[in-house]
Amino acid sequence: MRDYPKTSSFLWFTQGAEEAAKFYISLLPDSRITDVERREDGEAFIVSFTLCGNDYTAMNGGPHQELSAAFSIAVLCEDQAEVDRLWSALLEDGRAMSCGWIEDRFGVTWQIVPRQFGELMRSGTPEQSGRVRAAMMKMAKFDVPTLQAAFNGGV
Repeated sequence: MRDYPKTSSFLWFTQGAEEAAKFYISLLPDSRITDVERREDGEAFIVSFTLCGNDYTAMNGGPHQELSAAFSIAVLCEDQAEVDRLWSALLEDGRAMSCGWIEDRFGVTWQIVPRQFGELMRSGTPEQSGRVRAAMMKMAKFDVPTLQAAFNGGV
């Protein structure tokens, strides 16, 4: 029996856990599949992987449980280009939500958030933070220039 990490996030998929893990590791640095336990027929059952050094486990458990937005994977992006790249990849056959949230084609919910959002929220006056929050509430995908304009008093 292999060693499991002390803690990891566990995702229950009806099917497609290995395909999802392969897709996710292609998007983020310091990511890899660490183990695949297969059923007798060769189908993946349990897939262990890391995303940006964080441990995840995915299981093809059948239709008994469903993924929901109550669990999401949050990615803090360095800039608008990274937000755009991840958003575009995750949106393919997925569903845009609001405030940086997106549901991918496998049913996993993500929060794609630029680092600048937190910086603007922490660095300004309550009025500036309120304008940034109000601008964010109107967005699906975060838009850093619009957030900065809201901080500066525009929008």
